[in-house]
Amino acid sequence: MRVLLTGAGGQLGQAVRGAFGRHAVVACTHAELDVAEPDAVRATLDRVEPDLVLNAAAYTAVDAAEDDAAAAFRGNAEGPRQLALATAERGIALAHVSTDFVFDGSKPTPYHELDVTHPLSVYGRSKLAGEEEVARLNPRHYVVRTAWLYSPVRRNFALTLRELGKQGEVRVVSDQWGSPTYAPHLAEGLARLIETGDYGLHHLANAGVASRDELARALFEALRMRVRVEPIPTSAWPSRAVRPRQSALVSLRQTGVALPDWQAGVSAWAEAVAG
Repeated sequence: MRVLLTGAGGQLGQAVRGAFGRHAVVACTHAELDVAEPDAVRATLDRVEPDLVLNAAAYTAVDAAEDDAAAAFRGNAEGPRQLALATAERGIALAHVSTDFVFDGSKPTPYHELDVTHPLSVYGRSKLAGEEEVARLNPRHYVVRTAWLYSPVRRNFALTLRELGKQGEVRVVSDQWGSPTYAPHLAEGLARLIETGDYGLHHLANAGVASRDELARALFEALRMRVRVEPIPTSAWPSRAVRPRQSALVSLRQTGVALPDWQAGVSAWAEAVAG
């Protein structure tokens, strides 16, 4: 399969390059392809002639989005819209990656694909708008929600913690729960999913539920770092954007595609950054 990858410079995009070895991947960073530019999108599709487009491009500055909604919606809604329009015109399948932030976190158990969305932030609303555009405009779509993504590269929660942990003590929120997902595991799951031909909405995240402070302790333990983790409430860590308190994900889809548990992701991450 010939795959056009957008957002190839991000942590997921870089993981996809490693996981899609059995496919012919043409990778485009944001500098090489702005997915919100319709002429650029169409020209790239006509040049590459892919069987599938995997959109890993996104505006991910959750707090900054509160002050720049236009930028968030351009990257997370208009970009997917242009990809959906252009791929549908050419009969090309589109896989688009979304987020757990489309939920409000009020459900006490993990969210599945049939749960009602209710984003609390500009970022979440922009990602939901992107999902809706993809699903509305291209019937051959995969919309894949994931959660708490981290990897050995780029900026993410795990790498930030590793740096902060060098001080010997960190304060981490203890009343937010989710599904920590290792980007290379997600990339491998995406590679398997697109081979199923099972279009539609999918939740794809490392299995299980962890709080942010629980994840922090697991990361430090895997790195063999002696760090004191002080649990704090969300109210003690003010931020511009409201984050869902509980946004773990599970899937009702019977695709045969599932990721390892989140602890396995932590182990793989620690081995990667240590190497």
